[in-house]
Amino acid sequence: MPSSAAVPAASATLFGQPRGLATLFMTEMWERFTYYGMRAILIFFLTAAVSSGGMGLDARAAPALYGLYVAGTYLFSLLGGWMADRLIGAQRAVAGGALFIIAGNALLALGNTPVFYCGLLVIVVGIGLLKPNASALVATLYPEGGSRRDAGFSFFYMGINVGGTLGPLAVAPVQQHFGWGWGFLLPALGMAFGLGQFLATRRYLGGAGLAPERRGSWWPVIALAALLGLLSALAYARVLPLDPVRLSGVANWAMLALGVGYFLYLLLFAGLSPLERRRVLVMIALVAASVLFWAGYEQTGTSLNLFADRYTELTLFGVHIAAGTLQAVNPFFIIVFAPLFAGLWLALGRRGLDLPATGKFALGLIFLGLGFLVMYFACQPVLHGQKVLPTWLLATYLLHTAAELCLSPVGLSYMSKLAPPRFVGQVMGIWFLSLALGNNFAGQLAGEYDPSHLETLPGLFLRIFWYGLAGGLLMLALTPLARRLMAGVK
Repeated sequence: MPSSAAVPAASATLFGQPRGLATLFMTEMWERFTYYGMRAILIFFLTAAVSSGGMGLDARAAPALYGLYVAGTYLFSLLGGWMADRLIGAQRAVAGGALFIIAGNALLALGNTPVFYCGLLVIVVGIGLLKPNASALVATLYPEGGSRRDAGFSFFYMGINVGGTLGPLAVAPVQQHFGWGWGFLLPALGMAFGLGQFLATRRYLGGAGLAPERRGSWWPVIALAALLGLLSALAYARVLPLDPVRLSGVANWAMLALGVGYFLYLLLFAGLSPLERRRVLVMIALVAASVLFWAGYEQTGTSLNLFADRYTELTLFGVHIAAGTLQAVNPFFIIVFAPLFAGLWLALGRRGLDLPATGKFALGLIFLGLGFLVMYFACQPVLHGQKVLPTWLLATYLLHTAAELCLSPVGLSYMSKLAPPRFVGQVMGIWFLSLALGNNFAGQLAGEYDPSHLETLPGLFLRIFWYGLAGGLLMLALTPLARRLMAGVK
């Protein structure tokens, strides 16, 4: 079979864009519907009493498991990208990933504790296969590059956030009215719709991603699958006790060691020029800031979601709103404000006032901290036994949306610019590693909230505020030095 690079994508267009973009838009929309829909109820299921159908995990174990799950989706994206490039091609990776996601969510719906853990692992593998390769397929639709590709990715990004908005709005009320099983089954059905339309319309992708770029060996995948299978079997048989808190700590050290080791390799052994090594120093600062940011930002699915459920007045016109529906606020804000921020960066650039990456990261961390300062004040009536209006959470999510738009797309762009050309793929992997590490830290941070000692909640929010503010001020202080180290990168 010829390489995917040698077979052009189909030439059909829709509104001036390749018709295959609609295929990938809908695939990613349904995948994000599934991911964010399930995520909206996950922490509630983990903390709910066994008598009510939940897992009954304690205040430390539940967020630790949540953090491991989200971190795993980013880590397995590295493996999923490698498998597509070396073994099966991007189209098969997307279709296979969708099947894994459907199967994993179906396992969650069974409600059995060991099977639930296996379901989370299957979903992690599915997302790792689908998500990076759907994005890679978008790029193949625009071999000429340029602004048309940028526009295509903008449409694709909208699909991500449309799915992220619709998922919680649909899944949380279904779970509230029909129980945990239907709450987990609905995301599986959503991904099934996504897979169905992908298979029905993937002809519009032409030959893009049908075959791997280079042939590799299956042995690493077989070895990893065997290891995961063995560990799952031991955990199922209760021979190997599953301690999410301890496992989260081990994962932190492993990911940290991997990141530090890779940057030491780049600086000392990769044969880089002095200019490239100076740019690596800037990348280290950006990766560290990314870890800090996601450790705070991902409280959305843990401590902030629990705050919505336990301490927020969610009755509107006599109707009780499921707490998980508030998880739709952030992706909705992204849809609204992403074009405004893009316009802001362009306007600043035309006037010669554009901020470097460290300056934008500083704004992102400061906005993140301010969001948690809002939540600190929201906790004060809660300490006196009162529930608060959801406007507190809405204000926090608005600030966090601004923070995300200052940091996440900027980080992706600058890491690709700063990386030595022969190491771009590896450096983007390290960027995703920073997201995994940050999300894992987020679970550990959320574990500091003890429901039996309510004062720990405002204490947690205030601590993250100081982390964000200190990190933002440090990035601002580093900006003049970073300008010199980047040496012409814009």
